[in-house]
Amino acid sequence: MEQTSAKLVNDAIRAMIYEVSVNPKPGLVDPVSSGPHPDMDVFLFIDSALSLHHYFEQSVDLGMNFTATDLTLMFKKLRTFGIEAEKTMFKATNGINTHKGAVFSLGVLTCAEAYRIKHPQLDLTTIVKRMLKGLTASDYDIEKLHAKPVEQLTAGEKEFLRYGIKGIRGEAEAGYPTVMQIGVPALKKSQGTTMQRLLDTFMHIVAQTEDTNLIKRAGRHDVVEEAHQQAKRYLELGGTQTQAGRDYLARLNQEYLLNNYSLGGSADLLILTIFIGLRQGILRPEAMQSEGMI
Repeated sequence: MEQTSAKLVNDAIRAMIYEVSVNPKPGLVDPVSSGPHPDMDVFLFIDSALSLHHYFEQSVDLGMNFTATDLTLMFKKLRTFGIEAEKTMFKATNGINTHKGAVFSLGVLTCAEAYRIKHPQLDLTTIVKRMLKGLTASDYDIEKLHAKPVEQLTAGEKEFLRYGIKGIRGEAEAGYPTVMQIGVPALKKSQGTTMQRLLDTFMHIVAQTEDTNLIKRAGRHDVVEEAHQQAKRYLELGGTQTQAGRDYLARLNQEYLLNNYSLGGSADLLILTIFIGLRQGILRPEAMQSEGMI
């Protein structure tokens, strides 16, 4: 079981490092460019990912050893670990937010996957839903949010009040449907090198998700539909499998840079998809070695 736990932790770290390695991802940091994030680079993301190793150990240990029937209590405990993990991350990055979303979502998935290993009669989605039941109602209490000073509202709280968007909390409480129903199936069907597969999978996610980072950067909600259409166009052109698709992606990457747009929410969902892909054997390190990827 110790070996199983270690692999779970390594898969979580690997998922974050794989994500930042994929390029070119419009609006995001990769090894070639910082994109619209001039305060970040790939090395910062690697340092950030490695700083979270102990947190994922805690997440896995919690899931492996939790015995109560109310899984919301497991999430409550996980959140206390996450608060400390954020502090560790910010210390490693000198205050720059690289993986705050992953601390929340990947922490949930690693904990849930560890619990599933001990309770194989349950599937991962069911466990996540049981863990996060009532999350958005609790975190997005309308009366409390309206009573909160505007300057103290988080970006997610502002978008909920303005657009009714539940963001990653809603996605998580629903069992990560974008990951399970869009990301993982796309990854299974993807072809080519690992880089090509992850790029195409990423754009499938962009085509379906309501990216709150993008809305925040653009300052308008209709940018989501624009992103959906752009991602669908890329896929219609054949994605990484065609020159037309690759050329379109390069232009899109430049457009996002010029507009200062970020797809940070989609990047977090790609991390989760990669994690599931590693757990299910859809992505296999030995296959990547034969490609010269690692």
